[in-house]
Amino acid sequence: MKARFKYRIYPTLGQKHRLARLVGCVRVFWNDSLACCQEKYKLGKKKTTNSELQKQFITLAKNTEDRVWLSVVSAIPLQQSLNDLNQAYQNFFKSTQGNRKVKPIRAPKSKSRMSLPTARFTKGGFKVGQHKVYLGTIGKLKIVWSRELPATPSSVTVIKDSANRYFLSFVVEVLPEVLPKTDNLVGNYLGVKTFVTVGTLHGTSLRGKKIDAPKPLRKRIKKYRKLSKSLLKKTKGSKQYEKARLKIAKFHAKLKDTRIDFLHKLSTEIIRENQTIVLEDLNVSGMVKNRKLSRAISDLDWRTFRTFIEGKAEKYGHDFRVISRWEPTSQICFCCGFKGGKLDLSIS
Repeated sequence: MKARFKYRIYPTLGQKHRLARLVGCVRVFWNDSLACCQEKYKLGKKKTTNSELQKQFITLAKNTEDRVWLSVVSAIPLQQSLNDLNQAYQNFFKSTQGNRKVKPIRAPKSKSRMSLPTARFTKGGFKVGQHKVYLGTIGKLKIVWSRELPATPSSVTVIKDSANRYFLSFVVEVLPEVLPKTDNLVGNYLGVKTFVTVGTLHGTSLRGKKIDAPKPLRKRIKKYRKLSKSLLKKTKGSKQYEKARLKIAKFHAKLKDTRIDFLHKLSTEIIRENQTIVLEDLNVSGMVKNRKLSRAISDLDWRTFRTFIEGKAEKYGHDFRVISRWEPTSQICFCCGFKGGKLDLSIS
């Protein structure tokens, strides 16, 4: 199975300029190829093949005055961008035909300057060293190895987030890990006041354990309001506006890191100690529309928790089950099974 390993990098000023030029070229090439495909579909013709798109928008475009700067960057990320576009169309068509179990996927759309800047290199375009990683036309990037790569990566993606932080995301083929099997079955009830109530089955007794989330936004709500008011006073597009926007982006990045760290540790602990994990299905998108609870629900990030549990259960070969959202799990006594009816939100 494939896994991703993400690491922080610290490019120099010159490397930042080269990375900005690279992701800009990838974005322009994506938009040119997408516009060509859309025009073909409007005329009722077949989609242009990858080789034809590559010849038209890379090989021939380099000789034109408008796209001569495409020759300055590596061609590998441009080719991978074309593969991503092809895969996006395949997923879209499978979704419209009902061949995918997930909710319908929209057609690929053009990328703007505000889109997440990324560029993907495959073998031949990068080399992994002890303290640095070499990328074609970018140079040697200083990297912080928080953990070792289990195998040789097949590709690496350069990512720049809204807080102007740079990361490298490696795709590695790993072997499924096997944990000692147990008879433990755990049921997780998610809530706002208490993040998760864990019920573990040992023999015939069911014991509950309540775990609270860090709720980083709730603890720093005053600072968030102060930064938001500061941003509203600035003129959009000015240097002061960009400085204020960057402060808010760094603030949210720190909150996100706190949530992700907590969810990773909790999900790993639950997976390692239990063979079967049961989680309730929640309509998070609908619950967030409640203006009184939307901020508290978003601060907990239930969906990410479910994604982590589901992915790690598959990784370690454990059983993951989902209970229907219409089941009255909070109204039924876990000892005798008596249904007590609707409860007030203050009751946890």
